[in-house]
Amino acid sequence: MKLSQVTKFIRSSEKDAVFQQPAPASDFSFNARVANVFDDMVSRSVPFYDEIQRMTCEMAKDFAQPNTNLYDIGCSTATTLLALDTYLPESVRFVGIDNSADMLAKAREKIEASGMKRRFDLIEGDLHQGLFLENASVVTMLLTLQFVRPLYRERVMKMIYQSLNDMGCLILVEKLTSEDTIFNRLFINHYYDYKRRNGYSDIEIAQKREALENVLIPYRMQENETLLREVGFKHVESFFRWYNFCGIIAVK
Repeated sequence: MKLSQVTKFIRSSEKDAVFQQPAPASDFSFNARVANVFDDMVSRSVPFYDEIQRMTCEMAKDFAQPNTNLYDIGCSTATTLLALDTYLPESVRFVGIDNSADMLAKAREKIEASGMKRRFDLIEGDLHQGLFLENASVVTMLLTLQFVRPLYRERVMKMIYQSLNDMGCLILVEKLTSEDTIFNRLFINHYYDYKRRNGYSDIEIAQKREALENVLIPYRMQENETLLREVGFKHVESFFRWYNFCGIIAVK
């Protein structure tokens, strides 16, 4: 399946209406309702989402080695894995990890529908409990670390670093906060304007913001870079930035 076909496949999901109606506040959850609309939700909520996927694939191709493993941590509905399948040698085994059984069910459905031929595994796992990774040449974490409680983030990064082969890479995409309150406010306002342009109402924006308040905890750019260097990564570089979103690649 070509990347353009993957993009079309994403757009065929149900339209996100999770926060369309007023409802009592509750923490955001990657449940079955969210899984059914997630591809539409993320494509309308993440600026340059398709280009981020393309850049992730291009850089993964630069570092993936034959007969190694590629891990997509927080694989959600397997969009990234399906995109990567068009770029990497078939000898690279794919492993998707997510803590939501509903998201993994949707991921398996999409992979089977795509006809992907390579070896792959989908694993339900909680990063807060620790995971076992081995023989990794590439690890991707797209909009995942921000959902890991800060207390556990260093341990997660150490686990990833230790699992990577020499010259293996971690591709990290995150939402950011800024220590400068002026820029933080401006960037958030521009982001909400972006969501409005993609059809979200003020009620939807406000309700989702409230639901994510205690679940999604963004770091500053410098905090993410410092975290990567402190666990051992020697080569750390940002490859994408749009207001309060960033992409970082780190090489062992």
